[in-house]
Amino acid sequence: MKRTALRRALLLLLAVACLLSASSSCANRSGAELPVNKKELMDRFLEGKLGSYAPSAFFVHYRSDQKEGEAAVQAHLEYYLKSNMDILKVQFEQSIPKIGVLEVRNDWIPEDFYRPTLGIIRRLQEIAGADVYVLPTIYCAYQIAYDSLGPERIREAAQNQPEALKSVLDSYRRALVWLIRECKAAGIQGFYMCTQGGEEPNGSIPGFFENYVRAYDLAVMGECCAGTKLNILHICDWQGPYEDLARYSDYPGQIVNTPIEVGGEPFSLSDAYQLFGRPVLGGFNRKGEINGMTPEQASAKAAEILAEAPAGKVMLGADCTVGSAPFANIHAAIAAAHGAR
Repeated sequence: MKRTALRRALLLLLAVACLLSASSSCANRSGAELPVNKKELMDRFLEGKLGSYAPSAFFVHYRSDQKEGEAAVQAHLEYYLKSNMDILKVQFEQSIPKIGVLEVRNDWIPEDFYRPTLGIIRRLQEIAGADVYVLPTIYCAYQIAYDSLGPERIREAAQNQPEALKSVLDSYRRALVWLIRECKAAGIQGFYMCTQGGEEPNGSIPGFFENYVRAYDLAVMGECCAGTKLNILHICDWQGPYEDLARYSDYPGQIVNTPIEVGGEPFSLSDAYQLFGRPVLGGFNRKGEINGMTPEQASAKAAEILAEAPAGKVMLGADCTVGSAPFANIHAAIAAAHGAR
């Protein structure tokens, strides 16, 4: 057997052992029948039938030498196995080309631009997809434009070159739809769907959200949700705060991940559940909260978050990636969630 094939087989065996160990723990606490794997575990969570086990997932970006090819595959698998989280989210790490002169054209990036990312997704699905939901991260068209143009140029274009800006967004939308369809053809059953662009600075431009964010979001997310089972809506405030989240209440997704502050006030998991009426992901503040704790403090904080949250409706995590949080803290928080209530 070739070395890579052997390594893959060993990783798969480790994954199955890890999954069954977590599932057995869940069954013992709740008295429910043993879940076959973490896919069934998440299915039960969505059905409200998981009992005392609270699913959990924290997300990190990987080192510069772990962003492409097999190195990215191995980094994702290692983190997933060591953390024992309940989904396998595939980070989006592909660089976006910068745009110089803005004009109306339909080929800002090729339709198959995301082929390198697709290769990573296919490998992870092949190795682990039978046992866990592999969820590729899908940035919205606005986020890709943010990387290629920058926020000020986007706002300027929205007012002075609207058709040129729409041509950029539409080119990115087409490439995203290509990626999503190829992922589904490879067996992917859900996505981590990001939205950005509804932050306060864009609110001063009439119709900005409706014309340059929402229409493209819904086109991409609709493709994500068609024929899939588990999609997470992530409302990202990495670039700035939101005045309110009501405009997102009809966005699709079985689970919702929101900022922890909205309109200058704390926005709790209970607030998110009340607004969206769906299970929610989060609890920890990504901005250093879990980074500066001891593992014991992270475990205690996880228990505190879950005790105050809607019972059976919360997947423990953070409001976005947690940066350089010590792995021991992430593992401790997830272990606490798996033994919650």
